[in-house]
Amino acid sequence: MFTGIVEELGLVKLLSVRVGTAQLQMYAQTVLTDVKLGDSLSVNGVCLTVVSFSAREFAVDVMPETLRRSNLMELKPGDSVNLERALTLGGRLGGHLVSGHVDGVGRIAERRLEGNAVLFRFSAPSEVLRYIISKGSVAVDGISLTVADTGLDWFSVSVIPHTVSHTTLGRKREGEKVNLENDLIGKYVERLLFAQRDEKQKEDISVDFLMKTGFLQ
Repeated sequence: MFTGIVEELGLVKLLSVRVGTAQLQMYAQTVLTDVKLGDSLSVNGVCLTVVSFSAREFAVDVMPETLRRSNLMELKPGDSVNLERALTLGGRLGGHLVSGHVDGVGRIAERRLEGNAVLFRFSAPSEVLRYIISKGSVAVDGISLTVADTGLDWFSVSVIPHTVSHTTLGRKREGEKVNLENDLIGKYVERLLFAQRDEKQKEDISVDFLMKTGFLQ
């Protein structure tokens, strides 16, 4: 579990793609100060497991499902990535709860200055937009952001200068892909509502109902 507050920008060393799997090697510093084998790190919003590391670099394995559902396959040597260590109990929750499980990939449809901020408008798939609400939370490439506005196939965020300069958003341009993760709370609320609806439907199918509709004599 993460907070969406990026700790540092890592640098891609190598993306090695083999049949059925891939390995991503990156240069980093801050996130490696207390790293152990098997630790989880958020890389552009994707929760990945450290399989090897040294004082200045680390590697993670990436399975096919992750490659399909994220933009990691497009990374090249020299690209910057947002890095964050897993949340510790008792630590400050500066952003929102981020699982590192990407829900979909969007694109930057617009980027423009708005006062001291940068306004980003993202096109997004319907399975992501169904949970997006104005002033709600969303993770974009692992960055916790507040939704400014929504449309039929897009949503926008207003990003402060600090976030622009300390994350990959400062380097992103219109047309580029981003990993999107919805707020966990919205997904769980929907699941609970569907479960309650299903239970209600089961209760409505009584013996009297079956007799009236001819299923029982």
